[in-house]
Amino acid sequence: MDLFSPQVDPNENWLPKDGIVHYHGPIFSEKESNNYYEALLKDIAWAPDQALIFGKLITTKREVAWYAEKAYSYTYSKITKTALVWTPLLLEIKETVEKASGETYNACLLNLYHNGSEGMAWHSDGEKDLKKNGVIASVSFGAERRFAFKHKEDKTVVNMPLAHGSLLVMKDITQSHWLHRLPPTKKVQSPRINLTFRTIVRPQ
Repeated sequence: MDLFSPQVDPNENWLPKDGIVHYHGPIFSEKESNNYYEALLKDIAWAPDQALIFGKLITTKREVAWYAEKAYSYTYSKITKTALVWTPLLLEIKETVEKASGETYNACLLNLYHNGSEGMAWHSDGEKDLKKNGVIASVSFGAERRFAFKHKEDKTVVNMPLAHGSLLVMKDITQSHWLHRLPPTKKVQSPRINLTFRTIVRPQ
């Protein structure tokens, strides 16, 4: 996909009802995207993710990192993480994302998927620490992966590809009515980095 392709309308809502999802396509040039991808791989404090499932601690192959403007605590999958303070690299990316989305963010959850075998199950981002009906801006670097939404009631599914350097914005009541996931795939052998910028309203 070409940068600033006329086929990508950032004002188009990809959901048929009960929420708003805007896909901006790549907001960074190929060179910028490559540079950010390499820098994020090297500079971010990656660690395997953990979750409590039926009382058992599960450690994933997927690696994560949690950064914010302050040492905010954030709880999901019954595990609490304390944020590291923004790096200059993340602030630089955040500034571009805020200009493109017209929103501001005070925290970022990062995911590193080493290949297509690693993904994310159906879920919605409705943790109590997040701003209610707040905006979540998702930036992708590295391998292009398919992303999916599923309506919680009628099970309608919407699929979309997320390109290298692209921005996806979820807003309004999306998290209340839709689940989303990153399906695993055997077609992808290279890593993908995902940054989800969000707003924490109840720091611990």
